[in-house]
Amino acid sequence: MTKRAIAHKNSVSKSPVIKKSVAKSPVPKSPVTKKSVANSPVPKSPVRRGKGPEGQGSGGAEGQRKTPVAKTPVPKSSVGKISLRKKSVLKKSASNAETPKNQKRQHFRGAKSSHDQPKIQPRPLPQTKYENNIPLLGLSLSQLTEWVQQQDQPAYRGKQLHQWIYQQGAKTLEDITVFPKQWRENHQDVAIGRSQILHRSVALDQTVKYLLQLADGQIIETVGIPTQKRLTVCVSSQVGCPMACDFCATGKGGFTRNLAVHEIVDQVLTVQEDFGRRVSHVVFMGMGEPLLNTENVLAAVRCLNQDVGIGQRHLTISTVGVRDRLSQLAQYQGQFTLAVSLHAANQALREKLIPSAKHFPLDQLMAECREYVNITGRRLSIEYILLAGLNDAHAHAIELANLLRGFQCHVNLIPYNPVKEADYKRPTPQEIQAFIDGLQQRHIAVSVRYSRGLEADAACGQLRASRS
Repeated sequence: MTKRAIAHKNSVSKSPVIKKSVAKSPVPKSPVTKKSVANSPVPKSPVRRGKGPEGQGSGGAEGQRKTPVAKTPVPKSSVGKISLRKKSVLKKSASNAETPKNQKRQHFRGAKSSHDQPKIQPRPLPQTKYENNIPLLGLSLSQLTEWVQQQDQPAYRGKQLHQWIYQQGAKTLEDITVFPKQWRENHQDVAIGRSQILHRSVALDQTVKYLLQLADGQIIETVGIPTQKRLTVCVSSQVGCPMACDFCATGKGGFTRNLAVHEIVDQVLTVQEDFGRRVSHVVFMGMGEPLLNTENVLAAVRCLNQDVGIGQRHLTISTVGVRDRLSQLAQYQGQFTLAVSLHAANQALREKLIPSAKHFPLDQLMAECREYVNITGRRLSIEYILLAGLNDAHAHAIELANLLRGFQCHVNLIPYNPVKEADYKRPTPQEIQAFIDGLQQRHIAVSVRYSRGLEADAACGQLRASRS
């Protein structure tokens, strides 16, 4: 071995080992010739990285150091050069090395905040129960497709039938000309489920009040309320009403029966065809208590949304409150609006206006209202009819504000629409404004909904009573 090679070997063995993380600084190449390296067992410098085991280069020798690079002390001068970002990365990688990857993910997914509420899975809205000899209106596309196949027709006829019923306004199967003539003649006894307009009354503001005659001869009311941008239909859910509200003409007429799904949907299609424009909003504020006919009302909501094409946020279900029904309704977590007809902020006055309220105390009703908001996350509408000298004083406004404090809701004030069957009066504009001010001063969201079609006996049940 030459003197030059021996000198180089001694210098390499005495040189300090540099940590990998600080080894980005350029290292001067040793001036060793190819010949001297080939003839000597000098290991390669650890700065030169290779693919061999234990940090060796691909051409490492047996005499190379086995000490792990990570345990080699780093000179103080080089520590200051490590950025804060690199330090955080090194700390994170060290924690990852201690905790298994899958175990850490499992812990993260299982972690819950102390105020996390368990989410309830929403129930799907019910469909019309398909039975023999029931009308086709109210059935979904899949149900209609199944039905036509049972009648020896190809499946695509289901889509045609669906379009003709909900879009073309077919009232009988004979009207559906895309079906074979012989087939239509053989199925004349199958009803679609459309009603007949018995009476039509138009007010000065173009609100139209309808009396519709059903297949069994019963008569219900429907109202079409047009504006420049929308067409709202006020539908009935029952023939008559069992709630017997003292200020309501329908309540004084008694109760006959619930409406079927097709009888509810038919009201919307009748108004849509009569106006010649698309219905944009539907409110269940006509005859009857919707939550005493919950299954058919929710099936009608599904049909109006999915078959007729009206958004759920444009649908409103109104109720005076039925025990446990608000909790039941909340399980569906629908996007429709729920409106609770309160009309009084204390139990005694509410029982006077709504006799059925004695079976469902106000504090229990409000507890279910709050539960509904917590489950659905939807703001509640509070309906409050203003009756002159009875529930329209400033003290009543304060009482209502205290009842609704901290409650996600919006108050709709409805000045009374006089009817012959009840001896109540509408408050003056000044009294209405004073009630509004009393609520707004206590940070309660409020608006006034004035009745439309006063010339058309548009109060609930009024036209039906006048024509009977």
